Amino acid sequence: MMHKNRLSRYAGIVCISSLVLTACKSTFKLPTAINKTGVIASPQTYNNLTDTTNEANIVWQKFFTDPNLNALIDTALRNNQEYNMVLQEVLVAKTEVQSRKGEYLPFLNVGTGVGAEKSARYTRNGAVEANVPIKPGQQFPGVLPDFLVGGNVSWEVDIWRKLRNARDAANQRYLSTDEGRKFMKTQLVSEIANSYYELMALDNKLEILKQNIEIQTNALQIVKLQKTAGMVTELAVRKFEAEVYKNQSSLYYIQQLIIQTENKINFLAGRYPQPIQRNSQSFTSLVPDSVSVGIPSQLLDNRPDIKQAEMQLIAANLDIKVTKANFYPTLMLSAGAGFQAFNPKYLLATPESILMNLAGGLVAPLVNRNAIKAKYHAANYKQVQAIYNYERSILNAYVEVVNRLSNSANLKKSYDLKSLQVQALTQSITISTSLFKSAQADYMEVLMTQRDAVESRFELIETKQLQLNNWVNIYKALGGGWKQ
Repeated sequence: MMHKNRLSRYAGIVCISSLVLTACKSTFKLPTAINKTGVIASPQTYNNLTDTTNEANIVWQKFFTDPNLNALIDTALRNNQEYNMVLQEVLVAKTEVQSRKGEYLPFLNVGTGVGAEKSARYTRNGAVEANVPIKPGQQFPGVLPDFLVGGNVSWEVDIWRKLRNARDAANQRYLSTDEGRKFMKTQLVSEIANSYYELMALDNKLEILKQNIEIQTNALQIVKLQKTAGMVTELAVRKFEAEVYKNQSSLYYIQQLIIQTENKINFLAGRYPQPIQRNSQSFTSLVPDSVSVGIPSQLLDNRPDIKQAEMQLIAANLDIKVTKANFYPTLMLSAGAGFQAFNPKYLLATPESILMNLAGGLVAPLVNRNAIKAKYHAANYKQVQAIYNYERSILNAYVEVVNRLSNSANLKKSYDLKSLQVQALTQSITISTSLFKSAQADYMEVLMTQRDAVESRFELIETKQLQLNNWVNIYKALGGGWKQ
């Protein structure tokens, strides 16, 4: 009888709640949403190139053909601490999805309990216990034990998909975190490759400087002999000596740069300093392959940062739906069943020791909805922010590709002209040295020619490095380097 009265009371509460909410429905007004629709459209082609073949679809193991470089990239992808930290962030985001999935399912709790209670004599319960015997001739004990075994279920009925939209938003953020990992991967691959080519360029500069020091040392010996013969002054000897010392000093500077670049690569590879295996003699003969860039719309699939921004935008849209649902009623259901008795030997007696309850509640905000409104507007503002971020990602990707393509063409022309300059100045060294020996040229002409020749060869090496770096950066700008 007691359980029937309890169920009737809960049913009455549910009915009253429904009537109240129905009466208030006509006065409820949802705040106006802040909307920004549409995303800037990307151009159809890059500089009128219509070929859909895209280099970004090639895995990095095939894009780079140097086995030493590939070994470094493989080591970095396994050991780089920052990349592994991003992997852990992906796993954290995945647990958030699992947590959200559980929120819209019923919660079931099972447990046991033991307790004791003593009611005061001059209270309703105390007076009843004093006058009503448990059995003929047996009164209530002063302290009444309590034993309980049971379970209960609670469930928020997801009428407005609030919980499922929150789950979907968490899933999109998890996917966006994984896209962030892919973007980190393509960044790491390109940084290793660029540093590797920088190291090869420094090796070639060091070799050029050593060759030039040898030439200048020989020239210094000739000047000393000419001074002994009275053909030149001490000034010429000092000038040649100063040039030799200058280049010897530069030698140590380049050696230090080589050490630092090696250690940078080792750091990216997640290991302590050690020699980097490379074949720098082939550096000048390296010719960057032509890169097929496809069409701009392919960036939406290949660039992880664009896909990350897109998923963040989807999550922001779902957040609006979640905050919007907070204005609507929430239906909560709960039920419980078990056994309860004051003596363990009666605990499983049926039906005397059976305990049951069932309840339902329907609740909606009526007064002071400012906090909910604030969250709703904040979700709208964040959604607009996500749209701008998505647009910026697309625009940035397109500009990067266009800039790299233009740079590729200009660097090729620059390298061809630099090669001609080096040839001319290399011949000038032989000519100026020959003329100086026969006293037909001033020693300053020899020094300036040698200096110009070294600088031009350095510039040629730097231009080659820029070509290779740009080739790598086109691959990165297209979204290459993360695919397995």
